[in-house]
Amino acid sequence: MASQQLDALVVGTGFGGIYQLKRLLDQGLSAKAIDKASDVGGTWYWNRYPGAMSDTNSFVYRFSWDHEDLVEYPWDTQYLQGPDILKYLKHVVKRHNLREHMQFGTELLAATWDNSTRRWKVGLSTGEIIIVKYLVTALGLLSKTNFPDIPNLDKFQGKLYHTANWPTNPDLKGKRVGVIGNGSTGVQLITAVAKADEVKELLCFQRSPQYSVPARNALLSPQERKEINDNYEEIWLKTKESLFAFGFEETTRPTFSVTPEERERIYEEAWQKGNGFRFMFWTFGDIVIDEKANLEAQEFIRKKIRQTVKDPEKARKLCPTELYARRPLCDSGYYEQFNRDNVNIVDIKTNPITELTPNGIKTADGKVYDLDIIVCATGFDAVDGNYTRIAIKGRGETMKDHWADIGPTSYLGIMVPNFPNLFMIAGPNGPFANLPAVIETQVDIISDLIARVENNVKKYGVIEAEKEAEDKWTKLCEELSAASLFRKVDSWVFGRNVPGKKKAVMFYFGGLGPYRKEVAAVVEDNMKGFRIS
Repeated sequence: MASQQLDALVVGTGFGGIYQLKRLLDQGLSAKAIDKASDVGGTWYWNRYPGAMSDTNSFVYRFSWDHEDLVEYPWDTQYLQGPDILKYLKHVVKRHNLREHMQFGTELLAATWDNSTRRWKVGLSTGEIIIVKYLVTALGLLSKTNFPDIPNLDKFQGKLYHTANWPTNPDLKGKRVGVIGNGSTGVQLITAVAKADEVKELLCFQRSPQYSVPARNALLSPQERKEINDNYEEIWLKTKESLFAFGFEETTRPTFSVTPEERERIYEEAWQKGNGFRFMFWTFGDIVIDEKANLEAQEFIRKKIRQTVKDPEKARKLCPTELYARRPLCDSGYYEQFNRDNVNIVDIKTNPITELTPNGIKTADGKVYDLDIIVCATGFDAVDGNYTRIAIKGRGETMKDHWADIGPTSYLGIMVPNFPNLFMIAGPNGPFANLPAVIETQVDIISDLIARVENNVKKYGVIEAEKEAEDKWTKLCEELSAASLFRKVDSWVFGRNVPGKKKAVMFYFGGLGPYRKEVAAVVEDNMKGFRIS
């Protein structure tokens, strides 16, 4: 099969791939986006499990660069459900005539840099070979599924599902369902399945109880939507200057700067307003850096759990004892579901799963829980998982080799030394913040870098990150995360949810606003840390 020649290839058609493809086409480059899925959506294409919902408020979980569409596109809820997000992304693709430049059912298998031609040779699952000047990966933070390492997964005779590859219309009526995992996905799934009131039994196989606060999803009134529309420019300006880009202003107020009564009032106000990030970062500014402050927030949430869950033993199992230092969760009535007689918890931290049997799940005490359906809500090999499984070879090394010693690293979360003209959207050590806003920022700088290469006719059209710049950025990310209590808890944020995976800093913890300032300083300093040749 003859190879194709393109200026740029984008891998992925979620938020990142869609915007990057548009920017490349707007720059007059020949570009295509591929995706192994059958349509656009990225993470949201695959994660179609019941209850799938963004935990970012709707008004900032979208693109900011099309003001007319911001104002006109219809939405009327505080949060977007998975199908709503898919519908929105399909709308953007249609509005900007991008579909004709997309190829679905196509997976990136390998990419090799040819130093003599200064091009990437890309092998696809279709058998096609594409020769490209620029390769942009928009693989997503959370897309490589992580099945639990449990013996005899294949021995179970019922249905075994993963939330990231949810089947079309599975029949749950009258079934005994077990859910392994209770992170954000597990919390959403368990809540939705229990509320549907169709299953015979629902068991949550829980290793680590979660601190979760209400989402408070509700309809917006026409007046509320009008107020957002009238102030969208200012909203986005403030959002991009903030730390987490969730549409509220984070506080620096210390926990113990107020009386216990005032502290309780502030917690309660945040609880009633809803949203996990709001509770963690709008109430007090030291919850994730001061263990005593963290304990106060813990105690408030545990009190709410005990007030909500009527069965004392269920409430005990659901009350976390670790630090409140994972990505903050919100829910649509999670704890309330355990007041149902057919919904229960199995503590697999004290009584681990030892294997699957033909009939269900066996735990260390020898008990077998008979099940018809087992759902693995066990998350993802986050951030770098998709890169290390693909044979991406730059100058003399693969991406997997480059990250072998200290874990995934990059410069600004978008480029890795020895991988010329390869850009990553939401790569390692990018900002820990609302993803659409992060993605826009990174796509804009990638597009600026490509434009600079294209306009520099005296050079050979190659840009790469310098090793010194990567080292300094990695050191900065280490320093920014050093004081965070997040480092003391096992979670995907530091690569600790996958057995055998190297524990490493995965994010820039300075916030989106400061990250944008870092990027602006790089641009002003003649793209310091990048080399064009």
